Amino acid sequence: MAAGSTVEVRRGAYYDSVTLMQVSRAVTQVDGVQAAMVAMGTELNLEMLSGMGFEPPDGAGVNDLLVAVRADDAEALGRGVAEVDAALARSSAGGSSSTGLGSAPAPRTTGSAARRSNARLALISVPGQHAFAEAMDALEAGLSVMIFSDNVPVEQEVRLKDEGARRELLVMGPDCGTAVVGGIGLGFANAVRPGPVGLVAASGTGAQQLMCMLEQSDVGISHCLGVGGRDLSAAVAGRSTKQAMAMLDADPATELVLVVSKPPDNDVAADVAAYAQTLTKPVILGLLGPGQDDITTLAHRAVDALGRDWTEPFSWDGMPPPRGGSALRGLFAGGTLCDEAMIIASAALGAIHSNIPLRPDWAVGPDLRDEGHLMLDFGDDALTQGRAHPMIDQRSRLERIAVEGADPSCRVLLMDVVLGHGAHPDPASELAPAIAAARSQARETGRDLAVVVSLCACHDDPQVRRTQAETLREAGASIYLSNAAAARRAVELVTGADQ
Repeated sequence: MAAGSTVEVRRGAYYDSVTLMQVSRAVTQVDGVQAAMVAMGTELNLEMLSGMGFEPPDGAGVNDLLVAVRADDAEALGRGVAEVDAALARSSAGGSSSTGLGSAPAPRTTGSAARRSNARLALISVPGQHAFAEAMDALEAGLSVMIFSDNVPVEQEVRLKDEGARRELLVMGPDCGTAVVGGIGLGFANAVRPGPVGLVAASGTGAQQLMCMLEQSDVGISHCLGVGGRDLSAAVAGRSTKQAMAMLDADPATELVLVVSKPPDNDVAADVAAYAQTLTKPVILGLLGPGQDDITTLAHRAVDALGRDWTEPFSWDGMPPPRGGSALRGLFAGGTLCDEAMIIASAALGAIHSNIPLRPDWAVGPDLRDEGHLMLDFGDDALTQGRAHPMIDQRSRLERIAVEGADPSCRVLLMDVVLGHGAHPDPASELAPAIAAARSQARETGRDLAVVVSLCACHDDPQVRRTQAETLREAGASIYLSNAAAARRAVELVTGADQ
């Protein structure tokens, strides 16, 4: 039967990237649909559309919705387009309500919605250029805010945090991917248990890794207050970090405060350390950098400080040293996990090139390629404009796994898989076939490709940690719950230190 395809442009129809990823997935599951993409008309998405074999439409803009479907025949094409409309309607149903005589219209601004509720916190998830206005509206209505949005200018971040402090409200973010407040996970959040540790996190996956490491020793958390990955930069100067530390210091459920951060500005780190000395509760700082504790060690210190018994994180290994190749390649969804792995690997291997380099001279070019050791953060702002985060949409990493499988210089592939609420419902179902195919392709060229996976997961996460681990192991990967241990194992395999 002849195939049919269509590309529609729906002007001014905005939906967030997470919703559109879910819609695209629903359409591809329709019988007879070969390929589908439902996304905003960003430059990156137009390029992806072309790469999928569709003809990009002329004149589509970032505020226009693209609907592209290719199917076996006209009937299947009709079913696919109908599913687009049905899935978009389902996504909107939760926020819609019928209006009858005397009913109030639905609120049209963040502030007006806040004033009709007893809420104390607003979660902002809109395109970065609109986040400032919505967050300021929430602050003016008396709400603390969690800004999930990325691509927000740092000048706007500083202004929002100053306004929040003036009103005694906390600003978490921008680019705050993870928080747990009063037992409720926001953004990407693992299924953690309540307990005595309060976290302040200038990182998303760093906080998730820390919570998962604590869980291994049966230690839960009171709250996890994300503050955005730039909070300990020179420009932002720890504004929300210190405010969140003070809030946890005053919280009766918190016995110990942990601070975890991407590599900070040195002066800001010193200021935060000095501030910690003024608090009444013990504080442990985990500010990543050369010579500093990794996240697993930080969790160990916290467990010891509470007088509990430390349990080593599980691992599933047994991979023999690979043949051929010489380079370590890291493909990460979590920026902090990428930072931690680069810090560990560079101590043994030297320069690790990256799109989020530890040193300016280790920066990778716009093609994201290098012949030597390389680690990429696919969740970086520059790679998520107009598309869902790689913890939801794995396509960019799947494509790169195939590239590394065909590259004769690649000896070891290191990657993270982050489970929990908000993340992909079954990441191993997509990653395992890609890993198996890459390893098979490497064998065809006379070499072995070792794959090491850092599995950031808690026992009660909805994706089922053991199932994910077993699926990835069957594809030939070694699995480590500790990202630091995974990075060290990857270094051993690259250098042959364990032979």
